[in-house]
Amino acid sequence: MLSLLALVLASASALALYAGSPHCMWPGLRGHPRAARAAGWALALAALLAWSFVLGAVAGLCAMLASWMLALVLQPVVARLFGNRDAALTARGLD
Repeated sequence: MLSLLALVLASASALALYAGSPHCMWPGLRGHPRAARAAGWALALAALLAWSFVLGAVAGLCAMLASWMLALVLQPVVARLFGNRDAALTARGLD
């Protein structure tokens, strides 16, 4: 159960960091990039602590980085597949 929480925290961290990025293709997430980045880093720390509690320090770090990077890589892919017309413009840098 705690490992599921750690996975959700890592995914939420990735979403918040993506929302704080100038390359964010979700129009609804853009708005407060500093707050989004701060929340993303705080959630990343919480995910690291949760993974470390479940698996130990070294394995927890590896699991956190793996789940975090997978979520970070999937953000633009999901935005491109399920986004609106602005997502394609942002992906090409035309906005």
